[in-house]
Amino acid sequence: MAKRGKKYTEALKQVDAAKLYSLTEAVALAKKINTAKFDASVEISFNLNVDPRHADQQIRGAMVLPNGTGRSQKVLVVTQGAKEQEAKDAGADFVGGKEILEDIKKGWFGFDVIVATPDMMGELGKLGKILGPKGLMPNPKTGTVTMNIANAVNEIKKGKVTYRVDKEGNINVMIGKCSFTDEQLVENAKALYGVIAKARPAAVKGNYMKSITVSTTMGPAIRVAAE
Repeated sequence: MAKRGKKYTEALKQVDAAKLYSLTEAVALAKKINTAKFDASVEISFNLNVDPRHADQQIRGAMVLPNGTGRSQKVLVVTQGAKEQEAKDAGADFVGGKEILEDIKKGWFGFDVIVATPDMMGELGKLGKILGPKGLMPNPKTGTVTMNIANAVNEIKKGKVTYRVDKEGNINVMIGKCSFTDEQLVENAKALYGVIAKARPAAVKGNYMKSITVSTTMGPAIRVAAE
C-alpha cells in the first residue's frame, strides 16, 4: 500500500488543483500519470445540483458509448419459451428461467448484467434483496427489462453503460481504457455529457453540473471545465 501511495502522490503533483482542464487535456493527463501496470479504466464523474429524494430529480438511464468501454460483459438473460433461443442467437452468455434463479439464490454470480422479459420480473423480484445491493436488478429505464432481447444483448455487448445519480448527487461512469486513443475517450465522454445535460430536471435552479472530473482506476481526479 505504501508503494501505491507514493505513486499516487507523485501523480497528484502533476495535476494543477486550481485549474479547470479542457476535456481533451484532462484525458491526456489522466493517461500520462496513470501508474497501473494493467490497462486501467478511465472514468468520468459528475457532481450534480439535484436532490435524488425527489422522483423528478432521479437521473438514471443507459446508453451505448460510441467507442464502447473496452470491457467484455457477461450477459444473463432470464426468460422462457421462444425468447430463450432469441437470447442464445444474440450472443447471451447465459440463458434460463426459474432454474437459473435458483443458482443465484445459492450464490452464483458469474455474470455482469441481467436482461429479463417482463413476464419474469415477478420471479426476479423475489431476489431483490440479493440483486438490489449489487446493482443487478433489471430495470425498464436501463433497457434491461424488455421483449426485444436481441437488441438489449447487442447493445450491452457493444459497450452499453448505465448511469444513476447517488444520494450525494454523483454519477460515475467508465468511458473506456487507457489503451483507447485520446480521441476515443473524449468522444465517449462528450456523448455521455450530452445525455446527462439533456436530463437536467426542470426543478433545478442555477448551476446544474457542480463539478466534472476525469480519473483512471488508481489515479487522482482531474477537474474538467463544463462545455
